[in-house]
Amino acid sequence: MDSAKVLIIAEHDQVNLSIATRKAITATHSLKQYSDNVTISVLVTGCDCAKVAEQVAYLDGVEQVLVADDACYQYLLAENIAKLVADIASQYTHLLISSSTQGKDLLPRIAAKLNVEQLSDVMGFTSLHSVVRPIYAGNAIAEVSSSDSYIVSTIRAASFDACDSSDSRAEIVHLDKTFESSSTRFVELQASKSERPELANANVVVAGGRGVASKEGFVLIEQLADVLGGAVGASRAAVDADYISNDHQVGQTGKIISPDLYIAAGISGAIQHIAGIKDAKVIVAINKDPDATIFHHADYGLVGDLFELIPEFIQKYE
Repeated sequence: MDSAKVLIIAEHDQVNLSIATRKAITATHSLKQYSDNVTISVLVTGCDCAKVAEQVAYLDGVEQVLVADDACYQYLLAENIAKLVADIASQYTHLLISSSTQGKDLLPRIAAKLNVEQLSDVMGFTSLHSVVRPIYAGNAIAEVSSSDSYIVSTIRAASFDACDSSDSRAEIVHLDKTFESSSTRFVELQASKSERPELANANVVVAGGRGVASKEGFVLIEQLADVLGGAVGASRAAVDADYISNDHQVGQTGKIISPDLYIAAGISGAIQHIAGIKDAKVIVAINKDPDATIFHHADYGLVGDLFELIPEFIQKYE
């Protein structure tokens, strides 16, 4: 019987593991349906990242944690991490990371170095060598098989729950391998501080579209998000109109999310936007156009002026 030796590349901020990595670990659990010989390892790269490695060691299903702890990995640059993964790849059959900004930067480099195709935005495995992934802006699901020597995939985190913690501790192995970046360098990190949850991981998201009409209008979206303890999202139309920064964009070219509650205010419901919210548990649409496409995808719809309805919501929940 075929075996699978999985290596998941961890994402973190040197202190805490990303929930997207925990979801990627969950995705690999299904491989055990197709083989009794599946091992899951996680690679943690960084500088002074021992705390992250310990977090990973206590996650369900993880059998080994590889740690590359060196100053050269401090800024988690894709160039040198790709060199590291390519160097140790021969020990594994599957090389995975979430479909995050980092994952989309790193995995193509690894696939190119290994001369294999990348399977993007994987929503599940149907065998050790086959996956399902969205196509046509999420309107269809394709099953894709690979005969390459490695399965190199980004995982659509929104399709999975985060893996549980475990009482047992996985083996931690330290790698004495360093690779420098020759063509990229870290310049600076400009981090925005917010008390709101991260958009990709929020349980509640309140998003605005072109119908919000202005930057000032988005204040109302932010107020409702704060009342509900949620994150603020936006359609591409709102971002293109400069109502809000693009790190809030939800959709095919933005973030793919799976909140428990998604409130879409003034969003028409373009295919590309729907592709980013299909995994939301409950979708509430607010739009004054009764024929807006968003209503076809919503669990609940309110036809009306968002500038009248949202203040009522805020007043009720404050």
